[in-house]
Amino acid sequence: MGAWHGTALLVGAVLGPGMLVLPHLAAAAAGPASVLAWAGMLALSVPVALTFAALGARYPGGGGVAAVVGLAFGRRAAAVAGWWFYGAVPIGTVAGALVGGQYVEACLGVDATLAACLILAAAFAANAAGLRTSGRLQIGFVALLVALLATAVLVAAPHADPANFTPFAPYGLAGVAGAAGVLMFAFVGWEAASHLSGEFATRNGLVRATAVTLVVIGLLYAGVSVTSVGVLGADMSAVPLTGMLELGLGPVARPVTGVVAVLLTFGAVNTYIAGAARLGASLAADGALPRWFARGGGPGRTPYRSLGLVLALSVPVLVWATDLDLLMRATSACLAAVTSAGVAAAVRMLPRGRHRTTAVVGTGMSLVGLAFCGAYLLVPAVLGLVALAAISINPRRSYKIGL
Repeated sequence: MGAWHGTALLVGAVLGPGMLVLPHLAAAAAGPASVLAWAGMLALSVPVALTFAALGARYPGGGGVAAVVGLAFGRRAAAVAGWWFYGAVPIGTVAGALVGGQYVEACLGVDATLAACLILAAAFAANAAGLRTSGRLQIGFVALLVALLATAVLVAAPHADPANFTPFAPYGLAGVAGAAGVLMFAFVGWEAASHLSGEFATRNGLVRATAVTLVVIGLLYAGVSVTSVGVLGADMSAVPLTGMLELGLGPVARPVTGVVAVLLTFGAVNTYIAGAARLGASLAADGALPRWFARGGGPGRTPYRSLGLVLALSVPVLVWATDLDLLMRATSACLAAVTSAGVAAAVRMLPRGRHRTTAVVGTGMSLVGLAFCGAYLLVPAVLGLVALAAISINPRRSYKIGL
């Protein structure tokens, strides 16, 4: 795999449909000062991304964060990291579907919850039928999202009003911290470098792809965060991209944005459900879930039992927790915990020198970002206890590291 192909996959891992609604959620928490939270999260991304790139280049096996954590800290730590990601998927996929639902309601007039249910049902049906979003189609979705965000910034920026940045910080530093907590949703995914490391033709290809991805993500996030506030104000609607596009393109932007939102959210939800089903089967094979769920986890097979468990966990989330801000913050806390564990493992796994120093900096900054999640850290805490309880039932089962 070349650097450009790898860049597309890395951009797709970090950039997701959450960007369709995060400018609104961040501005609601911090007002115009939400741009400071975006800047802080971008600064956090640099050492974290470079750490995972260095880790992937040194251990090019594609085992993922749980495998690296297991190699560094042991089987129990690997189980906890695996459960953090596995538990985040039912919450995050429902959040993603609701993002699409909000855009469908605003742009096409269909009830948001109904649209979210249809997106989820289609994604689970596709996985049950053995259909997967192909790599090329995923790259197409990434290109579509990049084009949507870039177009929104370019057409809306001329309409920016400096008055929209005053008062700048109506909720103080606490508001900025709150915005950073929800924005963690948009800054996880760098661990994909360790998954993709073995696919690059050269080790330098992974490093170049990571560097280019940092530039792309930085430009897009900075452009969207500043332009959305400057054009729409801190009290922007829950569908800010629609408002930005309408300013520059007129009414035609509304139905187009609704259709695009459905495509983007379905693609992301479908992919995460597929990944979670396979992760569940893997956790069961390693003793972190009942062995019964391991069936169907082999190559080319569909892990129906694990898929059914993901569905069973998603239904109550959809029924009881329709607050999008709550769902995204809970997901952010879980994924931020996974990222923190990964960079902490890198401190032990990487040799002395600049790469380990970068990992130390990344670990410190990740822990600060994790602290911004506040009370939502209860979610990964509970998942960690569940993982430890599950793994204690099978204390003698061997743990296989996929590196």
